[in-house]
Amino acid sequence: MIGSGGTSGGDSGGGSVDDPQPDFGDARSGGERSGGEEAGGAWGGSGPDGDWQGGTGRAWATEWRRTDRSFGPLTERLLATLRGLVPTQVLDVGCGAGELAMAIARNHPGAAVLGVDISPQLIAVARDRARHLANVRFACADAAQWQPDQGFAPGLVISRHGMMFFADPVSAFAHLARLCAPQARLHFSCFRARALNAFATEVPRLLPEPPPAGDPLAPGPFALAARERILGILEDSGWGEVTLEAVDFPMVVGAGPDPIEDAVGYFARIGPAAPAAAALDADAREAFFARVREYAQRHCHEGIVAIPAAAWLVSARRA
Repeated sequence: MIGSGGTSGGDSGGGSVDDPQPDFGDARSGGERSGGEEAGGAWGGSGPDGDWQGGTGRAWATEWRRTDRSFGPLTERLLATLRGLVPTQVLDVGCGAGELAMAIARNHPGAAVLGVDISPQLIAVARDRARHLANVRFACADAAQWQPDQGFAPGLVISRHGMMFFADPVSAFAHLARLCAPQARLHFSCFRARALNAFATEVPRLLPEPPPAGDPLAPGPFALAARERILGILEDSGWGEVTLEAVDFPMVVGAGPDPIEDAVGYFARIGPAAPAAAALDADAREAFFARVREYAQRHCHEGIVAIPAAAWLVSARRA
């Protein structure tokens, strides 16, 4: 999910369909860390890498079906912004478990699609899911420093919520611009204000002591929440024609035969409440889960538990 010390169906693209396919080198096999079983889905910790190489990465790799589902409506909106483009070389930053990259690769078999993520656990999942697709590869790397193989100059850079974790966002976006083909397109999503996203406000309030919000400008899910900050970063890093679209979407956190318990399982592993819940004693933790069940019941409609979420859809062109 994270591209720096930092996805289903649709159309996308950038570049010319006649460009040669590059050699991805070791992008098929990189990554040297492994997974485990623990709560840790707080969207990273302090510092640029957060905990994506540890507990958070393990939690998201284990729960990729739930996390992909939670972003489903947003994924469709993001992919819709790419319609009409002709893909040749595409870079997916913070590709996570690979949903967005695979959607583009399926829809455009002539495109070379490369996903980059700093989490080795998520890269392992993405590689396994995409083993039947010849035109998509995944690299375990820090996108703020990663260098592609010769011949790979993407005409399109995409990201679903993978751009908010750069320690130095101006430097990172400038680096990405330098890697791209002239006039390359940039399309990504990121969260809007914390107050508009229930997973970060309403659910943590169910804890005995909600965790502190932290520095809003530090690498993390809300680092790009402010419109003016996004505009300033992109304009200072070599991107122009910047547009932002505010999107509200239902974050699906529970479904299936027992959507309430599915939602409880989601919040036990994913989001800012998960590590705090894991640290509670058994009685306090069960009391928290009971409150989560009541919360999920209030948000359950026709067998789906969905809570309010808000994002930006950002588009730009290499200046």
